[in-house]
Amino acid sequence: MSKNIKVGIVGGAGYTGGELIRLLVHHPYVAVSFIHSRSNAGKPVYAVHEDLVGETDWQFTGDLNQDVDVVFLCVGHGEAKKFLAENPFNDKVKVIDLSQDFRLTATAKLGNREFVYGLPELNREAIRTAQNVANPGCFATALQLGLLPLAKAGLLKHVYTTGITGSTGAGQSLSTTSHFSWRANNIQAYKTLNHQHLNEIGQSLLQLQPHGQIDVSFVPWRGDFTRGIFISSQLDCDLTEQELNDLYTEFYDGHPFTTVSKQPIFLKQAVNTNKCVIQLEKVGSKLVVHSIIDNLLKGASGQAVQNMNLLFGLDECAGLKLKANYF
Repeated sequence: MSKNIKVGIVGGAGYTGGELIRLLVHHPYVAVSFIHSRSNAGKPVYAVHEDLVGETDWQFTGDLNQDVDVVFLCVGHGEAKKFLAENPFNDKVKVIDLSQDFRLTATAKLGNREFVYGLPELNREAIRTAQNVANPGCFATALQLGLLPLAKAGLLKHVYTTGITGSTGAGQSLSTTSHFSWRANNIQAYKTLNHQHLNEIGQSLLQLQPHGQIDVSFVPWRGDFTRGIFISSQLDCDLTEQELNDLYTEFYDGHPFTTVSKQPIFLKQAVNTNKCVIQLEKVGSKLVVHSIIDNLLKGASGQAVQNMNLLFGLDECAGLKLKANYF
């Protein structure tokens, strides 16, 4: 099998679009049919994503090609549903949406299209047989991967979580809090206890632990770096650290991108990869679960490619064998 999956990308000029192109340009089984951007139509892709100079001569287009197997929607929240309604693709074309428009059960349908929540470590078999996938949020991915084994064991009740993210999590459009002069040597809590990803997090945890109330209190932070997410979740737990490590290792057995470490973890282990690295710390009756990802890869475009691989029966790791940038 070689270069036989025809791919379209909508919203190719943003951060997630750029990362998706970077992954697909060397994917062994993909041929990119179009990269849509109205504002950049006719420009070479490397004129916007300058890290791709010398990698490809692809150009942005304002036209949509129906002769594709899968379309990635890399548009803003609220725009994906509108775009699909205004530009319906043939039902045979699979859709992977990177926005939040289809992540919740109540919003997971548009016409004949029904979306499966695309967290492979939770829904891998459902993704394999799906036609459409709603890619999870970045904070949601990191936080859920830290808690899913506990949910399956019925151990979640009150969870207190903090998480810090890089500036790319805010998207490419400039804002006060994304400027270098604001971000440098600075951090800020935002959307305290009210982050939009809490809804999809709660939905997934209840999928594994349907009985008993789960309360997740989440304080997200803006960090003074460009990419990556570091989550720390604290809760009461009676299991020993060894029992917990066994629980997590068993849960993630066979999932190639999630790793449990017994050593202290740090953000650079995950940046530029599709990995999630988890560390467990037990102090008395308290458990702290640390989880790290790259917000643009496992938290967005990398996970989208992972979902595409599953949709088409490919090696789950195809195009995603990336090494972290340690230095």
